[in-house]
Amino acid sequence: MQLSVVLICWNSLNYLREALASLQDTLTATTDSEIIIIDNGSTDGTDAFIANNYPQALYHRLPENRGVAYARNRGIERARGRYVWLLDDDTIANREALAEMLLYMQQNPQCGICGCRLLNTQGDTQESYKPYPSLAIKVRNVLQSRFGGNAPADYYAHEIALGTPFEPTYIIGACQLIRREVIEKIGLLDEKIFYGPEDADYCIRARKAGWRTAYLPHVSIVHHWKRITNRSPFSRIGRKHTAALIYFYCKHRKL
Repeated sequence: MQLSVVLICWNSLNYLREALASLQDTLTATTDSEIIIIDNGSTDGTDAFIANNYPQALYHRLPENRGVAYARNRGIERARGRYVWLLDDDTIANREALAEMLLYMQQNPQCGICGCRLLNTQGDTQESYKPYPSLAIKVRNVLQSRFGGNAPADYYAHEIALGTPFEPTYIIGACQLIRREVIEKIGLLDEKIFYGPEDADYCIRARKAGWRTAYLPHVSIVHHWKRITNRSPFSRIGRKHTAALIYFYCKHRKL
């Protein structure tokens, strides 16, 4: 099988409806594919919706929310594809972006993880291509989200202006196309990270194992980007995110 799409969800049926509709259209040209949905314990009727509308999808509901890494790993374990496409449930996919990412991976065998441009519903580019998630960057993001002010300078502004593929430190897990060999070599996502930065950790581990992470700015998908932790840093999820960051910094020994 060429492609396995792994979607995780948690009480986000309104987003999931749109995501699955876009995937159904996107994958019509890729018959050798599968959709795997891991539900982090939703109570909004997701299970009935999937059963009634997408019976061909492989759906598994967890008894409770065990975090992003845990849920994605359960999807990766079930995946049979040569490529595993991790997507958030608030994305809207399209054929062009998928075709270009697959082509890039095929033409660049040292690329282990690939992503494309993410746009919000107004067409603005999101900074889904990231430098190392330092403590200063995380504090800046929270303050800017809560109190406003001018957005900080784009770390990769020069590369974005060129409009050609480049290699950031990591791309966010909302859209990561991962080569099967990467998973076989470095294993699954780190489940000690409940919610972020499991995506940064995985790209860093892949790079240490000799794989490249690429960002393709010339194709895009839509990403609503809920940004739970920036909006509510002191919520339960926000506290878990903070704990995950502390663990991440200790693990990589770099602030």
